[in-house]
Amino acid sequence: MNTSLADENCEPCRGGVAPLGGAELAQLTAELGPGWRVLAERKLERRFEFADFAQALAFANAIGALADAQGHHPDLLVRWGSLTVTLWTHTIDGLARADFVLAAKIERLSRSGR
Repeated sequence: MNTSLADENCEPCRGGVAPLGGAELAQLTAELGPGWRVLAERKLERRFEFADFAQALAFANAIGALADAQGHHPDLLVRWGSLTVTLWTHTIDGLARADFVLAAKIERLSRSGR
């Protein structure tokens, strides 16, 4: 994982810019490491696996605190044994750099013992 992405702060997208696409999406996704995937060049997603519901919920809460501090909020789907994180920027109906910054921060959080 590229630590520089995880070290950045999320800069809110106010609209009026084109969503990221093509090679730029591929490069930023590769910087995140395995597990993250781009869906239809519009959303960024990763599923995390856990031993039970309580662990998945605890990680969702940790992501919630991180996301709130960054002012950028993913969709979180908590299930028994898994948590799916979906990111995109609503104002541009696609992906912006902030989505990748938050994904990198989530990835770092997942590697720090959750």
